[in-house]
Amino acid sequence: MHLTPGQRLDDGVLEREFTLGEIPGTLWTPASAAPAPLILMAHNNGLPQREPRLVARARYTAARGYAVATIDAAGCGDRPRPAADERARADLRRAMRAGEPVDEIFESFIGPLVENAVPDWRTTLDALLALPEIGGPVGYSGWTAVGIRLAVTEPRIAAAGLFAGGYVPRAQREEARQVTVPLLLLVQWDDEGNPRQRALDLFDAFGSKEKTLHANLGGHTGTPWFELEDTCRFFGRHLK
Repeated sequence: MHLTPGQRLDDGVLEREFTLGEIPGTLWTPASAAPAPLILMAHNNGLPQREPRLVARARYTAARGYAVATIDAAGCGDRPRPAADERARADLRRAMRAGEPVDEIFESFIGPLVENAVPDWRTTLDALLALPEIGGPVGYSGWTAVGIRLAVTEPRIAAAGLFAGGYVPRAQREEARQVTVPLLLLVQWDDEGNPRQRALDLFDAFGSKEKTLHANLGGHTGTPWFELEDTCRFFGRHLK
């Protein structure tokens, strides 16, 4: 792993870019010298790791004593996408404009995107836990489909905070029954891209004995800022 020297932000958080083979990422660590718990933070459906809302969440979380990392996994951000992926996204835009069903189109590229992204996250986790400033345990925050797959395949994930705003492939909906870590699921009640009943059914499917659902009025990008405070309290119960 190659880490840049980075920059110290106003709140004392150190922000550094890193590369790990073909994987680019960003790491934020708190001002404290003690090894910090780690939160892996992913945005929905392949958006870039420098997406402003994700960066704002990462900086806020790191200032509260966590190491936070995000990456452009395979097929995400600026990394190359298969031609079939690009065709599926074009089909999706066309179907949405026409008001046609889109689930099968989502399945055609979100499923492979999740399968390809998760190994990159696990490779990154290996490298991050070798750094002296990171001590674990590990949490996950963000894209639900990847979070489910990681929680099932990666025993080092101790808790997960998920945003029910992106399409979850059928395979991950089935895998949700195998998720047993403490869970916080955020739902936007009026999310135009994710019917609320589907989000509620997913919450019901999770196998976790400790799971909490927070639902707020508003559309896809309207998650209230106070939910970030509650998410940090959730991780505080399970990672510190």
